[in-house]
Amino acid sequence: MASTVNEQITDAVTQSNVKSVAESPAMAMGTLYQSMAHSTGILFENAVSNQQQQNILAQAATTQGVMQIYSVDTMADALAVATMQDAPKS
Repeated sequence: MASTVNEQITDAVTQSNVKSVAESPAMAMGTLYQSMAHSTGILFENAVSNQQQQNILAQAATTQGVMQIYSVDTMADALAVATMQDAPKS
């Protein structure tokens, strides 16, 4: 029981398969480029976030240092230095 298929149908199916196979590398590269662009965007977002955190830490450290400098009792230090200068040298 042999049945024949219209050549137009086989040509349409063949062309459809050829079109799919021909476009797949371009689709794969497009997907790859989109994925790489997204990953690069996330990389830069993380870099900016880390830089902001480092700036906050630097400002906090500077503030702590300045607070320590201002909290030093300068009169007591001056008296201690004067006492050390007056002490006999051995």
